[in-house]
Amino acid sequence: MTDSPKGASDAIARPARRNSSGLRRDLELLEILGSPEAVEASGLGVSKVAEIAGRDKAQVSRTLATLAEAGLVSRDPDSLLYSLGYGLYALAARTAEARMVSASAPYLKRVSAATHETTHLCVLRGGTVLTLKSEMSNHTYRALGWEGVSVDAWGTSSGRVLVSDWDSTALRDWYDVHAAKISAQRGTGEQDLSPLALESGQVPSAGHAPFKIETFEELCAEIAQIRRRGYAVVDEEFELGVVGVSAPVYDFKQRIVAAINVSAPKQRFGRHLEQAGALAATVAMDFSAALGADLKGRPLHGVKG
Repeated sequence: MTDSPKGASDAIARPARRNSSGLRRDLELLEILGSPEAVEASGLGVSKVAEIAGRDKAQVSRTLATLAEAGLVSRDPDSLLYSLGYGLYALAARTAEARMVSASAPYLKRVSAATHETTHLCVLRGGTVLTLKSEMSNHTYRALGWEGVSVDAWGTSSGRVLVSDWDSTALRDWYDVHAAKISAQRGTGEQDLSPLALESGQVPSAGHAPFKIETFEELCAEIAQIRRRGYAVVDEEFELGVVGVSAPVYDFKQRIVAAINVSAPKQRFGRHLEQAGALAATVAMDFSAALGADLKGRPLHGVKG
């Protein structure tokens, strides 16, 4: 096993030494494994970690083994190098998502107050869309809170927005795994008008609203349109009598991490889809900026307010 070249550790600023033990000393090892040298080398050996930390090699080895059992670090079975573990990344992701949900409240309220419709914050989970938070409208007949509920992403505006920054290869893989089967099955059977639409006064009907986007080529064309205008629209594709719009939320890495969605009965909301989409796009951009997204050079859609 070969550690990093001699002297490479000089590039790493050692954390200030303290006399405390336990958690702080464990965190010191995680900081070392998260350093540029460790990342570029795909990990560090026990000797190098001990050298950088200025600690006994046997003690460092025991600590790293304990952290590996917890999933916070991982050890390559061939090179025996240690790197940060997936458990640590998963914990960071959950923390970031929780902070995003907490920070979303004023932005969801802006959209709900302007549209008088229930507004949702949604994320992608494989082939489904999960609603993390809902801001209720003041309508008697309103979309219920969907917090914690997952639905197939293919027929939703939020699902399409959440994959709108993917490249063609990733889109193709997602379509083959999650979308093609759903699209083929949608044409069978009948679908009653959404209860929400019936309660709001729409005329009862039966049948099914086929997806307007069924092929991979149609998906790519829809993605291109979402990128141009900054939001997606669905018209009775998710449920008969229900329409919706969604706009993307970006994080500090300029990745789409969530979508702001508004869904409502077509009879009440159908004439306002473009205005609502533009509003959702503007608010989503403001939310993205609050999350650290760099929006320089990115076209802003919609109107301020």
